[in-house]
Amino acid sequence: MKTLLAALPEEGWGRLSAGDGAKGPRWYDWRWLPLAAPLAPGWRRWLLVRRRLSTPTERTASVVCAPHATPLQEVVRVAGSRWTVESGVEEAKGEVGLDQYDVRSWTAWYRHITRAMWALALLTVMRAGTPAVEA
Repeated sequence: MKTLLAALPEEGWGRLSAGDGAKGPRWYDWRWLPLAAPLAPGWRRWLLVRRRLSTPTERTASVVCAPHATPLQEVVRVAGSRWTVESGVEEAKGEVGLDQYDVRSWTAWYRHITRAMWALALLTVMRAGTPAVEA
């Protein structure tokens, strides 16, 4: 995979922001390449490649499934939301014991994760001063 990413030509990259981070907009160069045939009518799979502005040889890639007409700007916006999800998971590990599971089946793991995330959502609402349930 690294060889494929390194072989991409310098032309064809687009500079877009992946959203605001702690220090402002997160600017990267992006490129996407079509992959295999569509999964369903109207859908496509792409390889979304991101390179840092400071180190253009450092590239990362993700597989993206989206409707065929989805613009690159929208895909980059969604890819940028990954940091929000990751920070929520890290917060859940510290606040509601998301990482404190000892399960042996997928069903038990899913139940634990669901309850922990619901508890985090409730705590977030309560911290905001908004009643969780209207009487």
